[in-house]
Amino acid sequence: MKHQKFFPALLQGALIGLGAVLPGISGGVLSVIFGVYRPVMELLADPKKNFRTHFPKLFPYLLGYLLGFLGVANVLAFFLNQYPAPSVCLFVGLIIGMLPSLWEEAGKEGRSRGSYIAFFCAVIFIFALLTGLQRCAITIVPDFKWYLFCGFCLALSIIAPGMSFSTLLMPLGLYTPFIDGIGHLSTAVLIPGGIGGGITILVLSRFINSLFEKHYSIAFHAIVGIVMAATAMIIPFDSFTTSLKSCIINLLCLAAGGVVSVWMAKFQEGKG
Repeated sequence: MKHQKFFPALLQGALIGLGAVLPGISGGVLSVIFGVYRPVMELLADPKKNFRTHFPKLFPYLLGYLLGFLGVANVLAFFLNQYPAPSVCLFVGLIIGMLPSLWEEAGKEGRSRGSYIAFFCAVIFIFALLTGLQRCAITIVPDFKWYLFCGFCLALSIIAPGMSFSTLLMPLGLYTPFIDGIGHLSTAVLIPGGIGGGITILVLSRFINSLFEKHYSIAFHAIVGIVMAATAMIIPFDSFTTSLKSCIINLLCLAAGGVVSVWMAKFQEGKG
């Protein structure tokens, strides 16, 4: 019986790990679907109290998560370096395909005026932030402090369902070097990323857990706004005009990403 429970949990953990690293697919949402989000948050919020009761049950999920996360990192880094525009279009398709399910998830406890205000404020803020960075021609050179930020975003994607850490890292040009460093087990990436993620979990887990419990709709609508705005900013519009072949390839990648994402959403609903 233990094996019958262990291996399905291992597989689900691997899917959550894949969701965490794949742009547009939220590991946090998958953890909600598989019913492990609440015990994970309870463990992170108060590990001293809940370690003995929660960790043994969550161990196969954690092991699967690491296998899924690390197993796909090298592959992603290769395609992003060799075929940047088609790869990004594929990821944009994945994100667009997930938006309906994210919107449905955001409204499962109802929508208030505050929910819509949070959504539009998040959209405006992210558009302004990323547009300002682009217009100022700020070139970000990945270093220790930026990998700390990457770790923060990764941890946030675990704590906040619907938030994919690639959403903010891609427009800043940090996603590919971060994933490449993880895939090659680079200490220059793993150490600051681990520090940033650990601090984020320690500081924010209780706050975000409380926020989602008390203001779920407002918090989740803000996340959807962030996802939509940041996705629009990473679309490689210039690559569509370089040649007819490039345009067709990009459109096919968009469509493929959307199809896969819709299939994933139906799979998640089936599991729910």
